[in-house]
Amino acid sequence: MFQIEWPLIFLFLPLPVLIYYGLPGRQMQQAALRVPHIEDFQLTGEGRRSSPKRWRQWLSLLAWILLVLAASRPQWLGESISIPVSGRDLLLAVDLSDSMRTGDFKIDGQQVNRLQATKQVASEFIERRRGDRLGLILFGTRAYLQTPLTFDTRTVDRLLQESAIGLAGERTAIGDAIGLAIKRLDLDSDNSRVLILMTDGTNTAGEVAPLQAARLAAGRGLKIYTIGIGADAEIETTWFGLRRLNPTAQLDEKTLRQIAQLSGGRYFRARDTQELAKIYLLLDDLEPLPRDEQLLRPISALFVWPLALSLGLALMLVIAPVWRRV
Repeated sequence: MFQIEWPLIFLFLPLPVLIYYGLPGRQMQQAALRVPHIEDFQLTGEGRRSSPKRWRQWLSLLAWILLVLAASRPQWLGESISIPVSGRDLLLAVDLSDSMRTGDFKIDGQQVNRLQATKQVASEFIERRRGDRLGLILFGTRAYLQTPLTFDTRTVDRLLQESAIGLAGERTAIGDAIGLAIKRLDLDSDNSRVLILMTDGTNTAGEVAPLQAARLAAGRGLKIYTIGIGADAEIETTWFGLRRLNPTAQLDEKTLRQIAQLSGGRYFRARDTQELAKIYLLLDDLEPLPRDEQLLRPISALFVWPLALSLGLALMLVIAPVWRRV
């Protein structure tokens, strides 16, 4: 169905005519300043030949009509689409600190860093969020809201895939990420509010302490599910004997557990890609609150076509006098 979003814009249609005929003293100036031209005396078999100026006036008027039509925001409304709504608001907070460069995960037999593994598994999780409102927080030294709560999960996934290590700083501000999630909650909503926080380190930056932020979250009805990322310690044989490697020496599991407990959530430990995928499968069943389906009508903006035609006519009006002289 075709519709006009702002029909009152059409009140501006007669504006050029009003200006043209309403200018004070226009007739006097025209009479005083008019200079005869040879074309005024050229006749055809049917009378006086049409003046190029008259065609320019008609083209100008058509360009103005198209411009007003574009400004009125013409739209095409598609067929109604039924969207199941589960009643969950999920915020995904992903750590982009420098420690996420550690390559202790594998995807299809290839060694990858922690962020790459998180992106792949989280992408599959996001695809299954149909009916949920999903948001994305990226944090390092600072916490940033990359995507507010939205049903547009494709955009959330795309922005997650475009994120890079160090984009938010090299340190880790867990408390600030939780505080930002609290600020962005819709407190008037009856939806279940959940924050899924993934990190491989400890809080080394920010203005808010993680446990203090967790207590505030519990008071606002926000449940926090924390995921500690990183492989277990292993023994490596070197020329100098055995050496113990611990990729997750900086992971503060104690604080992550406390954050989850204070807010009524759970703590998970992801040592490899398979375990991380299992955690996301468990998160699929977090407190779903079934709602009635909502109807959505996709809207396609059509203003581009009359705007392009208007600009094309305006360009013709500019080029025409030059072309005539040539």
